[in-house]
Amino acid sequence: MNTRLVLAACVVAICAACTGPDFDAEARGAELLMPFKMNLKGALVEGMSAGPVEAIDVCSVEAPTIAAALSVDGVVMGRSSHKLRNPENAPPSWLASYLGEFAEGGQQGPLVLELDNGRYGYAEPIATQGMCLICHGEKLAPEIATRIGEAYPEDQAIGFREGDLRGVFWVEFSKPWLSKP
Repeated sequence: MNTRLVLAACVVAICAACTGPDFDAEARGAELLMPFKMNLKGALVEGMSAGPVEAIDVCSVEAPTIAAALSVDGVVMGRSSHKLRNPENAPPSWLASYLGEFAEGGQQGPLVLELDNGRYGYAEPIATQGMCLICHGEKLAPEIATRIGEAYPEDQAIGFREGDLRGVFWVEFSKPWLSKP
């Protein structure tokens, strides 16, 4: 067998091994966000069982804790909105310009962006559900409005209707076979 042909075949095999299998950034982003969404929903349901005023702490305390616990090995995640309640939920720079597109209905489904250094950004919309309206709706109960006003004096996250875009879940990550940042 031709030595050059064998050498070329080895180079192709090594390059294929280095680049890894086909990479589906959208599927990977959705996979990474799933535990965050599930844990947050569970915490919100549990918080609501204690009462809506108590559930406000779930969003302010538990949601960032859940996101931080899942932000490991070069993965960073969170949630943001075009109408922020908590300024600490401001979007990462790669997502900021797309929030308007989500809010205006121009971006209907997930967003996938290739970022610098072999990293990806993935965001998916959060639709306002009936339960959300207790704290994010057009009319809030006085005790809810008071508690939110105390915790978030610059709150913009009200006035939503069921089905409205409430915000986005987002995650930033690398291809699994690349080194972490």
